[in-house]
Amino acid sequence: MLDRRFVRENLDAVRAATARRHIEIDFDKIAELDRDLLRLQQEREETKAEQRRLAKAMPQLPNDEKPAAGARAKELKQAIKPLEEEIAKKEAEFAPLFLEIPNLADPDVPDGTEAEDNKEVRRWGEPPKFDFEIRDHLDLGTELGLIDVKRAVQLAGARTYLLRGDLMLLELAVLRFALDKIRERGFLPMSPPVLVRESAMEGTGYLPVGADQAYQCTRDDGWLIGTSEVPITALHAGERLAGEDLPIRYAGYSNCFRREAGTSGKDTRGIYRVHQFAKVEQVVIARSDVEESKSLHEEILQNALDVLQDLKLPYRVVALCGGDLGRSATFTYDVETWMPGRNAYGETHSASRYYDYQARRLNLRYRDADQKPVLCHTLNNTVIASPRILVALMENYQRADGSIAVPECLVPILGKEVLDPAPSATVR
Repeated sequence: MLDRRFVRENLDAVRAATARRHIEIDFDKIAELDRDLLRLQQEREETKAEQRRLAKAMPQLPNDEKPAAGARAKELKQAIKPLEEEIAKKEAEFAPLFLEIPNLADPDVPDGTEAEDNKEVRRWGEPPKFDFEIRDHLDLGTELGLIDVKRAVQLAGARTYLLRGDLMLLELAVLRFALDKIRERGFLPMSPPVLVRESAMEGTGYLPVGADQAYQCTRDDGWLIGTSEVPITALHAGERLAGEDLPIRYAGYSNCFRREAGTSGKDTRGIYRVHQFAKVEQVVIARSDVEESKSLHEEILQNALDVLQDLKLPYRVVALCGGDLGRSATFTYDVETWMPGRNAYGETHSASRYYDYQARRLNLRYRDADQKPVLCHTLNNTVIASPRILVALMENYQRADGSIAVPECLVPILGKEVLDPAPSATVR
């Protein structure tokens, strides 16, 4: 979240920055509640200050003045409780509204309202040309017995899938390949909890806005994560890290869950847009230095691009426009990988920097050279996410006979050059 004093003193600028994101926030109500809170807090502090002065003076007062002073002390004590109650009430109304204020978009963020306004900044590789009629990933996977959507839907409902045989092993291979590559670059592998407390979701900016996209386990007061960014960024919440230890680089592997609310009728075919997926995520906790954050952002983006280049998958990188930018991020790159079945690029990665927006919510700080506590900067980026990467691999590596080749870099892990068909269960 933003700093309260900063918003109070720069309200018009924050309004303008939020309008650039095409997000509606009730700033008038926020300002009104903020004024009320300041007034009540000042009244409380003045009452407490008078209490302290009176308590200090009481022993020296003449006996005939002590009864009146005692009565005044009682009045002051009784006055504080309703003030505290009113402050708590106003704060409960103010806090969720304030948390809805998005981060300030970086000046480099393109203007625009939707994905079509995102700005392409680079691309790599040429989409393959096939001399046969191509199949999409669902047809390929179904014919080879590697994907079973029908039974998965019977088990778990829409937007679910089941990987079989070599495709399931290919998923493990590409995740392991990406994890090994990032580990070699100084990222510490971690397998975090996938069920977290509300504080972790709120601290990373996925609540209160975004609740419709997350699965809540009300019986256990927990939330299923949509990315390992949540538990890993929140790992050091409330701590004071040593400045000399930063930046800290983590690589989180986890299953992830998203409700995909608001996408009815969109990408319903196959396994492109699903409720459960697996991902290796880069998370960086850094010093409060804008230029260092920008450099780290380019670093983690390149790590993901290097994996795609190793897989020989064509891609393009786009800078998200203001209207498509997530609320917590100040700047985001999306990586879109070529998918022949769509005859288009499809989003597979997202790389964001947040500056101190998440850290302020998490009370995540480090001690600088003067031992002063300073808010950290945070960043994250996908290294690889499945099954979307499987969509790209299957469709780009398909062959005329309906088989699917294995990328050269994954052959040592998988132990074969072509995916074998999986036997189908006979129904009698």
